[in-house]
Amino acid sequence: MSDTECEYDAGDDDLEQRLATLDEDLAAQRAASLRVGLQDYELEDEDIDLLDASVEDPDEVRYLPALPVLAIVGRPNVGKSALVNRILGRREAVVEDTPGVTRDRVSYRAEWNGRFFTLVDTGGWEPDARGIDASVAAQAEVAVDLADAVLFVVDAVVGATSSDERVVRMLRQSGKPVLLAANKVDDAVQEPYIAELWSLGLGEPHPVSALHGRGVADLLDAALTVLPEVSAVAKEEVGGPRRVAIIGRPNVGKSSLLNKTAGEERVVVNEVAGTTRDPVDEQIELGGKVWRFVDTAGIRRRVHLQQGADFYASLRTTAALEKAEVAVVLLDVSQPISEQDVRIIDLVLESGRALVLAFNKWDLLDDDRRRYLEREIEQDLAHVAWAPRVNISARTGRHLEKLVPALELALASWDTRIGTGKFNAFLAELVAAHPHPVRGGRQPRILFGTQAATRPPTFVLFTTGFLDPGYRRFISRRLREIYGFEGTPIVLNMRVRERRKK
Repeated sequence: MSDTECEYDAGDDDLEQRLATLDEDLAAQRAASLRVGLQDYELEDEDIDLLDASVEDPDEVRYLPALPVLAIVGRPNVGKSALVNRILGRREAVVEDTPGVTRDRVSYRAEWNGRFFTLVDTGGWEPDARGIDASVAAQAEVAVDLADAVLFVVDAVVGATSSDERVVRMLRQSGKPVLLAANKVDDAVQEPYIAELWSLGLGEPHPVSALHGRGVADLLDAALTVLPEVSAVAKEEVGGPRRVAIIGRPNVGKSSLLNKTAGEERVVVNEVAGTTRDPVDEQIELGGKVWRFVDTAGIRRRVHLQQGADFYASLRTTAALEKAEVAVVLLDVSQPISEQDVRIIDLVLESGRALVLAFNKWDLLDDDRRRYLEREIEQDLAHVAWAPRVNISARTGRHLEKLVPALELALASWDTRIGTGKFNAFLAELVAAHPHPVRGGRQPRILFGTQAATRPPTFVLFTTGFLDPGYRRFISRRLREIYGFEGTPIVLNMRVRERRKK
């Protein structure tokens, strides 16, 4: 290439850049003039605040010291989860008068006297357990290994049992500091019950009542004396990893997906539907980035929603979704897409979270089922055609690497902001080509538009009249065609304002 051609190319690029800058300046000037024109209309104080507001950038990743970890263990139904709720000061863990409600090790951030620590609730530990109970016991043992100190809970009314003695042997082998909590001591009359617990050889028993809160403050004071300032076993915490909720119907493979991405048996997996009760989160490195994956309980159809643990597990799942940034909805390709699958997707849309559709058990798919599946997707999932799709196998780990680009795309769209000038230029071009239909002899006009928020992208249109739902859907569709917004819902709000009276 000659020097002349190089100079021409450089000049051409410079010209394109100047033209782009000129377009942006013109769009900004147009938006400013439209903004001035709004003064002729009745605006409320919140309208002014909205127009003057700015959208903050997404939080950056911050690395924090690893919080000390206190694991709560004991045999089934001694009140471990009730004690967790009492320490947290809120109903987080699922509690029911039935042994074996908690199955996974579930972490919570707790605070006492200005010190923060991680509280780990576990399932009941029983010797010689079989089946799913053996998996639960194994998770409890892992929790002990990954803790800085252990809180061993026993039933003071029942007293020390042979199972409790087996737990003590397991705890001694771990070499971790152990505090003994004698639960269900509801009043002073029951305090003599704790005398026989000295026989366990763990030192002074701390009488507490998880139900009434009696003695819990003294127990926490004792716990802080054995917990280090910085954990010796926990990973360094990341203050701002993107939070990913894994949701779906029971038994579609949510826990298997978390285990595969974590590279360990983080949660109990069983063929019995509804194994997971509490949301279980884990910090995971995937695709060169740190994520916080949250495994949730399967959402059942309301007509089949049972009382007790399943009901509260469903509530916890909804709460976990509210705390997440993006939801991975897992669909079982070996079964037809059901009304329940669609309802779960709609739940994500209502929450305003970014969305990725993961079609699990793809290794079990044959050609006949594939044809039916494509037809089901076209019919039942047409309203989320904008969501990224990945075909995976949580059991084998097939194509899990495709999950990261899909998550990044959805989150980038969720964080996208369009400048006010660009957005108003887009509206002007759209209205010029496709004006709103005349309704009742009047044609509503769009006076001004602005993006009020991100996460999800939320737009506000100041109009002279009510816009038809079909026209609002048309605007959203054109926004996706031009700006992408793949993987995120778009919220389009209206503010109908009348001209000031002279």
